Amino acid sequence: MSRRLFVATFEREQDILAVTGAVRQHNWNILDIYSPYAVHGLDKKMGLPPSRLPWVCFALGLVGASAKVGFEYWASWLDWPVNVGGKPWDSLPAFVPLTFEIMVLFAGVSTVMALFIVSRLFPGKKPQLISPRVTNDQFALVFEHTGGNVDIDEVHHLLKSYNAVGIEERVA
Repeated sequence: MSRRLFVATFEREQDILAVTGAVRQHNWNILDIYSPYAVHGLDKKMGLPPSRLPWVCFALGLVGASAKVGFEYWASWLDWPVNVGGKPWDSLPAFVPLTFEIMVLFAGVSTVMALFIVSRLFPGKKPQLISPRVTNDQFALVFEHTGGNVDIDEVHHLLKSYNAVGIEERVA
């Protein structure tokens, strides 16, 4: 069975925010919203759960810092114990600056990798644009009507009331 998708394009940020709330009130399934830039509050209007990416960043930053401190203890205490200037082999304050930098490196690189994995982005992936102007100056809302019979006039009237520039129906 094929799905009926609706693609509506808008020119203003306020319109995409308002129509997103209206589409959710009608219990239509929002598949995606395309925007030339990040729109503040759009994730809440879409009903998306909070991102788990900060937790990935925090956890992998701690993994990097722990691995680095463990390596420095192993290197200075067990593998190559050299007494320099009477300092102890396990001098934690000397490890702090490099530990911080390694933690930031692990957190940053792992967050970008996790974002690419979750977004299913990989080198060579071809872009699938809904509208040619969506990367320039337009916003696009893609949703499907989840009810039984689709009243096309109701959908068009709702979208036109929020200043839709174009309305297109597609079969997925």
